[in-house]
Amino acid sequence: MGRRRQSNFDDPPRFHHKGKVWYHVSGTLPRVWTKLSTDRAEALRLWAQREGVREDDSTRLFSVIARRYVREVYPTKSVRTRKDNDKELANLLRVFGHMPIDAIAPMHIREYLDIRGQSAPVRANREKALFSHIFNKAREWGYTAATNPCQGVKGFRETGRDRYVSDDEFEKVREHAHHTVVDAMDLALLTGQRPADVLKLTRKDIRDGALWIVQNKTGARLAIEITGQLAQVIKRITERPRVVISPFLIQDDNGQPLSQYALRSRFDKARDKAKVHFQFRDIRAKAATDTGDLAHSQKLLAHKNREMTEHYVKTRIGDRVKPLR
Repeated sequence: MGRRRQSNFDDPPRFHHKGKVWYHVSGTLPRVWTKLSTDRAEALRLWAQREGVREDDSTRLFSVIARRYVREVYPTKSVRTRKDNDKELANLLRVFGHMPIDAIAPMHIREYLDIRGQSAPVRANREKALFSHIFNKAREWGYTAATNPCQGVKGFRETGRDRYVSDDEFEKVREHAHHTVVDAMDLALLTGQRPADVLKLTRKDIRDGALWIVQNKTGARLAIEITGQLAQVIKRITERPRVVISPFLIQDDNGQPLSQYALRSRFDKARDKAKVHFQFRDIRAKAATDTGDLAHSQKLLAHKNREMTEHYVKTRIGDRVKPLR
């Protein structure tokens, strides 16, 4: 007979906790301790599989699976995506956290979208997409064999941005902007990169006559030749006197990279003074459009295929066609 438990009296037989880890312990000698998990619910699920018994519903709650998703899938995502997922997951957990994964049906997804979509249809679509990915992972991990409840449930129609920034609008904002915003606008226009990728640029990224970039969102790598106006802008930035010397091209007064919040705040102030309305991210689309060469635009933006670039450009300026005669 095994020794009487001194704690964790509700734990099932051959299920033991040591330090931060739960183990399955064989019922025969010599005792074999098999590591299960540091998460009790996940450990109980694995224990049930080893013992050949029915899992308790508490081991298959959406909240349990979401915790594993955060542990194992989050590290593979970019920092920005994880921040967005944190907000989306918080909303999903409020509704589905207490529900066993098998109990969630398409009707629940539809109801969630209908309610959430009243105030934030785009965010509702993103949250549905995250739920779908978590559910697919639950299938892979063996929590359920059910069909994904998001299948066949339509989200809300989205329309992409179609704002094209004219040269005049760009210059008006630039005239009223802080020098850090001017630098960021110029780099964004000449390189076609996203705001976050512009803000993280350092002097170390300048080598072999090129500006080397690894995009946060896609991980795409590219080297942009430092010639023409880009060379002039980089020279202006690197030669500007600074109170604090640091490697960042766009930096605050403490030598740290200018935050996205600070960039947005300063940009919005300049935009309001200029009485012009466009977003900083629209500069990337302007860069793609102004090249006049889709092949060049595709490489500059590091798009995977030409169709993506064509859609990106044409939604802003439309198709260019010849007259009848």
